[in-house]
Amino acid sequence: MKYVFWIGVVVALCAVGWRIVEPEVTNFIFQDEVQETAAEFSARAGFSSFQTDEGFRNIVIRKAAKHEIALDAKQVTVRSSGPPEHRIVYIAVNYTVPIDFLIFSYKRHFRFAVEVHQHPAYSPLVGNDGTALRHG
Repeated sequence: MKYVFWIGVVVALCAVGWRIVEPEVTNFIFQDEVQETAAEFSARAGFSSFQTDEGFRNIVIRKAAKHEIALDAKQVTVRSSGPPEHRIVYIAVNYTVPIDFLIFSYKRHFRFAVEVHQHPAYSPLVGNDGTALRHG
């Protein structure tokens, strides 16, 4: 009987630990996806389906929804500037996730910012002579 009790305690501690760690892991994965998408947005400025900051904001919100993170437009800041060959994209995301336990709950706040600088030497869409390559 004693072993059953300790097994139950270990299982309960693991469950509580996962409730705490899971939002951190999800945030890490989400942040990485936003970073990759920002790099793509920067590299393909002028050639992609999300040419505006608003379009990119909507993509970030959809990516968050895939991870069960509820975001609205006010929680995502997107600014892009510069010509296509020297694009700078800045994204900031600010959100809170409720963490519920049987007897209490609390809110975990996440905030991160990503800034991507595109340079022609690293852009797959810029030719050797510095001119933009067109799709299609």
